[in-house]
Amino acid sequence: MVDTAVHHAEYGHHTSTGLSNNKLGMWLFLGSECLLFGGLISTYMIYRGRVGEGPRPGNVFDIPFTSVSSFVLLMSSLTMVLAVAAAQKRDDRGTTLWLTVTGLLGATFVGGQVYEFTAMYNEGLGFTTSLFGSAFYTLTGFHGVHVTVGVIMLLSLVGIIKRSRVPGDKAEVVELVGLYWHFVDIVWIIIFTLVYLIPT
Repeated sequence: MVDTAVHHAEYGHHTSTGLSNNKLGMWLFLGSECLLFGGLISTYMIYRGRVGEGPRPGNVFDIPFTSVSSFVLLMSSLTMVLAVAAAQKRDDRGTTLWLTVTGLLGATFVGGQVYEFTAMYNEGLGFTTSLFGSAFYTLTGFHGVHVTVGVIMLLSLVGIIKRSRVPGDKAEVVELVGLYWHFVDIVWIIIFTLVYLIPT
């Protein structure tokens, strides 16, 4: 009985699906996020051709630059996998290293997005310039906010691990953050393909 209580304290209660409550909660949260981004992507696809006044997508998109930013974000998925693997081996040093690298790659992506938005604004594409501009900034801006939240989560987790204050199972906590991070990366692959690579 005591062993069961300790197991639940460290790893969380398990549901009938075999997943812990924490993991099930994360999957439910990501499911709601799918609905959010599904709506934003659908809105963009409807309004992307409605330019009216102002520059068209082909005039403001810098595909090579965005491709490099996308590669940086995708590489962060690899470093996140390495962080989870290190956490499962109870290697705190490796875990904090790869979490930090993942956070820095994510911050680099966000910096690139800020630069891209600034360049587009200087070329005449503001949020209220056209329906295309509004839909584009809303979609990519929401994604940028999600990446920023992910970076904060990663760097906060690094601090928590260094202070040995991780609640519950450390490997599961890192895995939960990893699930969120991989979701953000997958959403960007969809956005990059539909927004930048498919012509209007």
